[in-house]
Amino acid sequence: MNLFADIRSLVTDALGQMTRDGQLPAGLDFAPVTVEPPRDAAHGDMATNAAMVLAKPAGLSPRSIADALAARLAADPRIAGAEVAGPGFLNLRLHPSVWQGLIRGVLTEGTDYGRSDLGRGQKVNVEFVSANPTGPMHVGHVRGAVFGDALARLLTYTGHEVTREYYINDGGAQVDVLARSAYERYREANGLEPEIREGLYPGDYLVPVGEALKESFGTALLDKPEAEWLATVRDFATQRMMAMIREDLALLGVTMDVYSSEKALYGTGRIEAAIDRLRAIGLIYEGTLEPPKGKTPEDWEPRTQTLFRSTAFGDDVDRPVKKSDGGWTYFAPDIAYHYDKVERGFDALIDIFGADHGGYVKRMKAAVAALSNGRVPLDIKLIQLVKLWKNGEPFKMSKRAGTFVTLRDVVEQAGADVTRFVMLTRKNDATLDFDFDKVLEQSKDNPVFYVQYANARVNSVLRKAREAGIDCDDAALAGADLRLLSHAAELHLARKIGEWPRLVEIAARGNEPHRVAFYLYELASDLHGLWNRGNDDATLRFIQDNMATSQAKIALVRAAGVVISAGLGIVGVTPAEEMR
Repeated sequence: MNLFADIRSLVTDALGQMTRDGQLPAGLDFAPVTVEPPRDAAHGDMATNAAMVLAKPAGLSPRSIADALAARLAADPRIAGAEVAGPGFLNLRLHPSVWQGLIRGVLTEGTDYGRSDLGRGQKVNVEFVSANPTGPMHVGHVRGAVFGDALARLLTYTGHEVTREYYINDGGAQVDVLARSAYERYREANGLEPEIREGLYPGDYLVPVGEALKESFGTALLDKPEAEWLATVRDFATQRMMAMIREDLALLGVTMDVYSSEKALYGTGRIEAAIDRLRAIGLIYEGTLEPPKGKTPEDWEPRTQTLFRSTAFGDDVDRPVKKSDGGWTYFAPDIAYHYDKVERGFDALIDIFGADHGGYVKRMKAAVAALSNGRVPLDIKLIQLVKLWKNGEPFKMSKRAGTFVTLRDVVEQAGADVTRFVMLTRKNDATLDFDFDKVLEQSKDNPVFYVQYANARVNSVLRKAREAGIDCDDAALAGADLRLLSHAAELHLARKIGEWPRLVEIAARGNEPHRVAFYLYELASDLHGLWNRGNDDATLRFIQDNMATSQAKIALVRAAGVVISAGLGIVGVTPAEEMR
């Protein structure tokens, strides 16, 4: 049930009838017509832009279309009023029975309320985190992990077939540095002084890896040249780091469906196949790039390179796929990896990158567009920085990590539920302040507490009602006389509940899970507002002396709880039964 979609259908049906009656010319496109909440709630329950977007193609004034449309809509029993505003916006007021019926529908549909088949038949790959396997996950990875998992949950909720994927960057020089760092900890485990020289990873997290190497190899790797132990230690340390990363993700309630290895692309012909595919359509060539814009580096010299013609897709410059020594650039295996995803039959790809990867967006989109003949869209979401605060000061780095605050640090301090919700309280491309003191306080200023408290209040009402002998099963509440929900404050809460399916679809279309967190805060605010009004107006209290009145009011509260629980499920937060 999507009330906004229902009323939009009413509007487009009326426009169709106006076309058949000659009030509108044939052939108009109704796709741009929207029905949404008005900017000012005082103007009505819903507003449509139909007259505004159809006036020019119809060759008519917006006002004339709006007046004719209003007359037709007013004849529908759901419409209590249709008022033309300004140059031609049409504000609609719905009969209270519509909102009362909505509550009944929510209780009947239960957890399915708000779900949609928007993504039916669509296979979507969401790649996120993809941290280098060289150490524990840091706070920046936390935000990307939460965003990616919440987005996957949102898309699943709207009918998409979602694959969560982690790309292991185990093919570059950084894993050799990891191996050398782990080897020093291995020497330490064997009683030798480690040489943690500049350029190696200093964190204590590698101490257990060194001990595990000793347990597996004893002293067999000591005093051997690097060439003999590097590959062995690299693979061993990478596996240990990935196990640590999996454990860290589990702390946040994040699991991946697929782990793909960059290293597995080398020596298999898969990189060559992707580049050959691009070469066959004229997008790979040998050429010379212009010098960098601005001041030219002293050591710059023009040289012939193997280039991808990404400017054909709107990129600033063409991008090298081979280095001067004949090796692949970082871009080449990324092309092959995305080609693999295209070949696996996904209908859409989503990559979630750190903000420092902004320069990669155009070239990666260009490559996917070329490899899929424009069939598979790639959406790249950049995750901005998280600034940690505690006691009014920046939160100090982790000694265990050596140079940064780890995911484990954050979760141990704040808890997984709080961490997840707070990470979605800003849009992904905005910097987020995470204040440990603020996120744990019990106040309206803490959105996690505020939403959880609303859910706890719903459960409190249900418990007290059952103690009073009131039947609070959803079926009983759905069968209550909901005409008794007539107060403006009650209908206001019902309107917010009615926005949920529309909000879900908007969030899913834009790959914007933060919208769910924002909505939950607004819904919680409306529920708390109604609760507080009951302190002054006894007729608004949820449990009354009259059984029928109580059931109607409890039905409204329970409907709000259904939506809160569904929204928290998308965010990945366990609803609180009660607040301690």
